[in-house]
Amino acid sequence: MTTQTTSYSDLTGASAEQVRASIRSGSYAGHTAGLAAGKLQCNLAILPEQFALDFLRFCQRNPKPCPVVGVGDSGDPSLPTLGRDIDIRTDVSRYRVFKDGVLAEEVSDISALWSDDFVTVALGCSFTFENALLRNDIPVRHIETGRNVPMFRSNIDLTPAGPFGGKMVVTMRPIPEHQVDEAHKISARFPQAHGAPIGIGDPTEIGINDLSSPDWGDAVEIKPGEVPVYWACGVTPQNVLLDAKLPLCITHSPGHMLIADVAEDAETPILPTP
Repeated sequence: MTTQTTSYSDLTGASAEQVRASIRSGSYAGHTAGLAAGKLQCNLAILPEQFALDFLRFCQRNPKPCPVVGVGDSGDPSLPTLGRDIDIRTDVSRYRVFKDGVLAEEVSDISALWSDDFVTVALGCSFTFENALLRNDIPVRHIETGRNVPMFRSNIDLTPAGPFGGKMVVTMRPIPEHQVDEAHKISARFPQAHGAPIGIGDPTEIGINDLSSPDWGDAVEIKPGEVPVYWACGVTPQNVLLDAKLPLCITHSPGHMLIADVAEDAETPILPTP
């Protein structure tokens, strides 16, 4: 691995392939928000083949929190539908390794852990619809304030499959009341990125008691004239994997996403022509 360091600002304006190359070489280990603008960024779940079909069934039954955008072949670290030169073992800047439902370590390379029976599942990410909201002058408070989006356990049941099930995790973004309908319409155009909101207004209706105390992420201010709006969250499949207590599974660390070569607003991932 290289000892040269690449900064976030060095990668501003870089292509998806260039960002992945910096991550693969070990020169960049930071978050990916805002990098390779316009390209799809993905949540990851890497798990043994014996559990993969049930996990994919779970995702198919719960598409709002678990929108599948790519699936690798067993033992193959490439994702050819998302990029021609992706190596899932090295192209994410930080991974989380879980053993028997417990976080064992965070690493920047999983080559030593890779197994011939691993299957990679790539899931859509909220960065996509957040970028669309910002392009339409709808504020995204946690981005404005440099915080992580607030995430909450809800009382919304997930449809189980095999060992996978539980409750949905949701994110909350305060939206000006006069822009709620527009935010709903914009995010609905991105089913690969959680789609339209799952709730608006009173948090107790979905089992949240206190919006100032998120289960993950950071609390954000709800200003006068704003309404809390809730979207399905990509932490949901991570929680489900942990609750299943698989002997080994690997995910990305929050904010450290896989950047694909396909456009973030593509209805069906199509690789660009060389």
